[in-house]
Amino acid sequence: MLEQLLDLVKNFGKETVVENPEIPNEQNHEVLADATKTITSGLQNVMAGGGLQNILDLFKGNSGAGAGGGLLKNPMVSMMIGHFISKLVGKYNMSPSSASSVANNLIPNVLNGVITETNNPENPGFTLDGLLGSLTGGGSGGGTQLQDLLSQFTGGADTGNSGGGLDIQDLIGNFTKKAQDSFQPSSQSGGGGLMDMIKGFLSR
Repeated sequence: MLEQLLDLVKNFGKETVVENPEIPNEQNHEVLADATKTITSGLQNVMAGGGLQNILDLFKGNSGAGAGGGLLKNPMVSMMIGHFISKLVGKYNMSPSSASSVANNLIPNVLNGVITETNNPENPGFTLDGLLGSLTGGGSGGGTQLQDLLSQFTGGADTGNSGGGLDIQDLIGNFTKKAQDSFQPSSQSGGGGLMDMIKGFLSR
C-alpha cells in the first residue's frame, strides 16, 4: 500500500516538483519523500489521537469534486499542508510563496487520488484497511472492516454487513492503539525506518 501511495505522489509531483525550476533536480526524490512522509505521519498522528472517525469522514466525503475547496477546508489536510510548507522553507530554503504553491497543489491532489482509488470498486487492492494497516505496522491483514464501513457511508453495496456501526468504537480503539504502538520505536529512532523505505521506493 505504501508503494501505491508513492506512485500517486510521483504522479502528482511530476509537474509540481520534478518540473519545478525552483527545486534542484538532485532534491526531487527528497522533496517527494518528505511529501509522502507528511501524509503518512499526518494520518498516523490523527489515528494515534483517536481520530479514526475524522479519517473516515475525509474518505467518505469525496464527491469527485477534486482536490479544490473541500479538501483544502479539511483541518487534517490543512495541518499536512502547513507542515509541508515549513519543511520546504526550512529544509530546502524555498520562499514561503513557492513552498505554499507546491504544498497546496501536491498534498490535496495526492489525498484526492488516494480517496478516489479507495472508493474505486475496480481497484479492490487499494483499501482503507490496507492503507491504514501499512501505517500502523499491521500490514493489510485486518480484513476489510473499514472498507465495508466506508461502503455503507458512501452508498456502496455492502449494507448487508449488519452491525458495522456497532463495531466502530472497537475499530477506532484498535487502530488508535496500533498507531500509538507504532509511534513508540519510530519516535525514538527519529522515524528513519519509514523514511528510508520511502526513499528506496522513490529511487526505483
